[in-house]
Amino acid sequence: MPPGLQQPLARLRAAHQARARSGTFDTEIPGVRVFWTDASAARTPMIYEPGIVIIAGGHKTVYLGRTRFGYDPNHYLIVSVPLPLECETHASPSDPLLGLFVAIDWTLLHELVALVCGGLAPQRPQAAGLPRGLAPVALDAEMIATTGRLLHALDSPLESQVLGRALVRELHYRALLGPHGPALCALTQHQDADARIARALARIHRDYASALSVESLAAEAHMGASTFHRAFKQVTGETPLRYLKRIRLDRARALIAAQGVRASVAATRVGYQSASQFSREFKRHFRVSPAEVRHATASVAGPVPDDSRP
Repeated sequence: MPPGLQQPLARLRAAHQARARSGTFDTEIPGVRVFWTDASAARTPMIYEPGIVIIAGGHKTVYLGRTRFGYDPNHYLIVSVPLPLECETHASPSDPLLGLFVAIDWTLLHELVALVCGGLAPQRPQAAGLPRGLAPVALDAEMIATTGRLLHALDSPLESQVLGRALVRELHYRALLGPHGPALCALTQHQDADARIARALARIHRDYASALSVESLAAEAHMGASTFHRAFKQVTGETPLRYLKRIRLDRARALIAAQGVRASVAATRVGYQSASQFSREFKRHFRVSPAEVRHATASVAGPVPDDSRP
């Protein structure tokens, strides 16, 4: 990664470091966040939201089922749909993980697709074993230059306000011109299979606590159940039911960690009918029990509430 990106990211890190040793922080530009850590982290399940991720130090290893890949200062990552992944962070005080996350702005993307995608080839190149919703891309000179200008603007609240949206638009444009551009274009075409799956994903994220079935999701997508199942896995790398389960577990962990609720309460709120099944699946997925997460929260924030309400 050129020093031109490392230095402004380091300045942004310093500006927020008084608040916390590590973490993710909003900037003056909506949808743009800075993140850093100086400690490695073991393989951990998490949900990657749609966005463009660029790092200037350290590196990450991402797992999707049996597929493993890394991204580092020479590559940026495009996540075009929400994906449940497992992530391993490699960082140290001498080589901290330092990066930038830019959420995909769907309004900007639709505007750009109308201008750009008519000339793009229909092929959707992707790394072997990876779904269409995920792509590590080599960082080229144009993307480096655009990112550098965005980071420079973040040094000034006034420049962030005046230039921020235009620079975010330019970053989306550069992503559309890259090898993952056709997949991004497909998401804006309402009758394309990828766009239909994106709408199904939005439904899952909105109504994960409801009784959702593959048949009902397929019907809403105007696809047969088997066609929907196949297309869903091509985009996300997961079957629909496994994806739904991972979203429910992730939301439950957030409830337990943020609010200190009991496992039975979290299970009910995210749509589980059986608290014992929830606890088994939670521990299998996160490698810790709901009680361990709750007690870890209590040790940091003080006693947790005795919340027995659903």
